[in-house]
Amino acid sequence: MTALVTGATGHVGSNLVRALLEQGQDVRALVHSQRHALDGLDVECVAGNVGDPPSLDAAMRGVTDVYHLAGLISILGERGGEVARVNIDGVAAVAKAARKAGVRRMVHMSSCHAFDLDWGPGPIDEATPRPKSGDPFYNRSKALGEAAVRKEIALGLDAVIVNPTGVIGPCDFGPSRMGRFFLAFARGNVPALIDGGFDFVDVRDLAASTIAAAKLGQTGENYLLGGHYLHIREVARAAALVLGVRGPRVVSPMWAARLAAPLMDAFGRITGREPLYTSESLHALRAGRICSDRAAAKLGHAPRPVADTVRDIYEWFERAKLLSRRSAW
Repeated sequence: MTALVTGATGHVGSNLVRALLEQGQDVRALVHSQRHALDGLDVECVAGNVGDPPSLDAAMRGVTDVYHLAGLISILGERGGEVARVNIDGVAAVAKAARKAGVRRMVHMSSCHAFDLDWGPGPIDEATPRPKSGDPFYNRSKALGEAAVRKEIALGLDAVIVNPTGVIGPCDFGPSRMGRFFLAFARGNVPALIDGGFDFVDVRDLAASTIAAAKLGQTGENYLLGGHYLHIREVARAAALVLGVRGPRVVSPMWAARLAAPLMDAFGRITGREPLYTSESLHALRAGRICSDRAAAKLGHAPRPVADTVRDIYEWFERAKLLSRRSAW
């Protein structure tokens, strides 16, 4: 019994691969380029990408389960069509290849962004409407990717969909966008915070519940995998406690950040580099609270305390030599 993992070298993927191996599962990883996140692991790495159907067909041979994690996070819009190619067309290609190969089950990792994060007044759950036409393109791309999976389900694919919130935690080789925030914070490079908050889930809890979805999830169902809603001040406070520092004391109000957002957007478009924030990332910081009741009841999803996650983030960064000193504050 072999599980295929796409996006295996990313933050979530490298943690999921480790969790599968700990459960005695044979793992095959579809690897596009860098694979150092899998160094030393007993994993079969095969070259390919979600935009190459022949490589997908080859990777699917002999596997029982498919965990499709490969995706492109963007706070800078469509990025010349690249977001759609990965998050919509790539998902469709993987789902089609999985159906043709007759895999036992596919777990598609979407995102909470596939729902309307502005919906209210209650919490966001699996019944919440999908993104509006004016929402960030990344959000809409995740919803359209899910629609592509459902087309293959209608043709016979057995698949479930998981929707994580903001992911934080160790084994962050990239590092991820939030990983870069924690590193910058430790180095004293976060002079101010932005008013707002989001739901953050530990990557290890996400991996555990993703595996549970493969075993226990109902075909065609969504499972929101959240953790704890935190104001950005609370994230900074958790990091400061681990580091033993005071951290930044200035919090920019959301209205001020939104006034400056067009300049940040322009910087990103011109340079191709992600700025501190954009209009799209500010949209996320105004999101409602996430309800993970279905995942708790059906998958046993049980997020750990955020303080434990932040402690483990910094301990892992030090072991990985990505952070040579505890703090520059």
